[in-house]
Amino acid sequence: MTPPHAPAPHELVALRQRYRLERERRVRPDDMAQYRDTDAEFGYYAADPYTAPTKRDARHDTVDVAVIGGGFGGILAGARLRQQGVRSIRIVERGGDVGGTWYWNRYPGVHCDIESHVYLPLLDETGYVPEWKYAPGEEIRQHAVRIAERFGLYADALFSTQVTSLTWDDASETWTVTTDRGDAFRATYVINATGTLTEPKLPGIPGIETFRGHTFHTSRWDYGYTGGTPEGGMSGLADKRVGIVGTGATGIQVIPMLARDAAHLYVFQRTPSTVDVRANRRTTAEDVGADREGWARRRRENYLRIVSGEPEEQDLVADRWTASAGLLEKLLPSFRRQGDREAFEEAYEAADAAKMNELRQRVERTVTDPETAEKLKPWYRYACKRPTFSDLYYPAFNRDNVTLIDTADTHGIERITERGVVVGDTVLEVDCLIFATGFFVGASGIHTGKLPVHGRGGTQLLHRWARQGPRTLHGFTSSGFPNLIQMGSFQNASSVNFTHVLDEQAVHAAALVAAAEARNALVEPSPEAEDAWNTAIGKDAPDHEWFHAECTPGYYNREGRGRPNGPTAYPHGAVAFHRLLADWREHSIGEALRARTTPRPSDSHRADTAD
Repeated sequence: MTPPHAPAPHELVALRQRYRLERERRVRPDDMAQYRDTDAEFGYYAADPYTAPTKRDARHDTVDVAVIGGGFGGILAGARLRQQGVRSIRIVERGGDVGGTWYWNRYPGVHCDIESHVYLPLLDETGYVPEWKYAPGEEIRQHAVRIAERFGLYADALFSTQVTSLTWDDASETWTVTTDRGDAFRATYVINATGTLTEPKLPGIPGIETFRGHTFHTSRWDYGYTGGTPEGGMSGLADKRVGIVGTGATGIQVIPMLARDAAHLYVFQRTPSTVDVRANRRTTAEDVGADREGWARRRRENYLRIVSGEPEEQDLVADRWTASAGLLEKLLPSFRRQGDREAFEEAYEAADAAKMNELRQRVERTVTDPETAEKLKPWYRYACKRPTFSDLYYPAFNRDNVTLIDTADTHGIERITERGVVVGDTVLEVDCLIFATGFFVGASGIHTGKLPVHGRGGTQLLHRWARQGPRTLHGFTSSGFPNLIQMGSFQNASSVNFTHVLDEQAVHAAALVAAAEARNALVEPSPEAEDAWNTAIGKDAPDHEWFHAECTPGYYNREGRGRPNGPTAYPHGAVAFHRLLADWREHSIGEALRARTTPRPSDSHRADTAD
């Protein structure tokens, strides 16, 4: 298909006006307050529907490393620690097994939107070759289990368990880890890998607690009610009127499945997503070059370089992410410095408009009802919301049993009654209401205060950051909080393929532990090292306020409030950041270490999790 022509200047003027109008239809004065937590009276929305907790004795022993979180970040940390020779590793995970978001998200139609041969980590090490270009959720979850088994991470893991506090003991130079299951064990090191999309959020719609039908969040899918499996076949919905709230990445996948199985489906949409071609297919080892040693590493590094704007002779993945890399890469400071800001913004705007016109034309070609098609068109810039991919989503709206309810003019659903949903003057009665409303971004563990962390002298981490601003070295470690290593994108780097980033972080975290062990030291940077890093990430921090201020509300711009003040990530992208870390590990790792003042804890009190 030939891409649309670059828009003329007068077309760009009209497009800006349309984007501004559509944005204002969706901005709400309550911004983030429009959502509510799945705790207290709504705690049942976050309960584990897959695994019942088993009875066990509380742990009061000592381990070398406590890893908080059993998603890909946590199990990658465990795997890389094993490769460094660490014997005693304890993963503590709220869910009933490893997998993180892939443990929780088992809704019908769930797939990865990154090619599985670059998304699934440790393929070279485990000898596994994914069966699909875009793997279904269960295949991904089973790969997480494969990693945990391969590296012996189950023996001492604590599942269905949530860490409630971390307290540094100056005398023994260890952390005390407490949990909601009565555990209070010691760990020489703690790696926080609680993820960035872990806390489900509900819309703060008046009357949500009064609904008398069945309801659940997509991250806790109730197959007991719907019947079926992630492949569909939800016979329990054959006579049900179903409403689903949310049309983001989850909604795009689950809505076609609900449309097929429900008697009638109401799709409540505030902002349409961009939906590009998926073109999923089965793959063979020959397709991806899996007969060559190191094939997976080469493939994922090639992918990361392309989506980060780095030069590559060949595109090994060749999907819509790499085809659209030109739009994403141009937001990096290195590209903005190639010319003046005005020229950059003009070039970016023209390229973005061409891509978005292409996506809007796809809606027109696919959806037969013109009024519905118009409501499904995305009117904002491509990078304002996470792109989505599906070949089934738009055709679902051609079915007689599917009704799109656009809520932009009412700034969302107005209220929920005992029997249904109110939008404008219309009451839509439903038997089942499903929330595909996503997660609080970054709202997990340490960064929210739900997991209090007390370092040297009892200082609480968030209290210090409230006074001084966030302080880290490379996003991993902080002065005053020895042997605490944080994983995630904060003051670090990110990418559309976040598992690759997590694996690089796991390599770094394991190297820090190994260096400290070899030198009988603590992992703790100096305040001067923190200052230098804050300066480094702030010096070239991109001024994206001009971009996010014009974006439709969403989690990328904090529901229209813009990005947080201050540097929050390394500004030159993941490839450059990984090079920086590798060089630092080789030449300067001592900057993050300080001498211990007490002997190491006795091995006789340690949990032995060696293979």
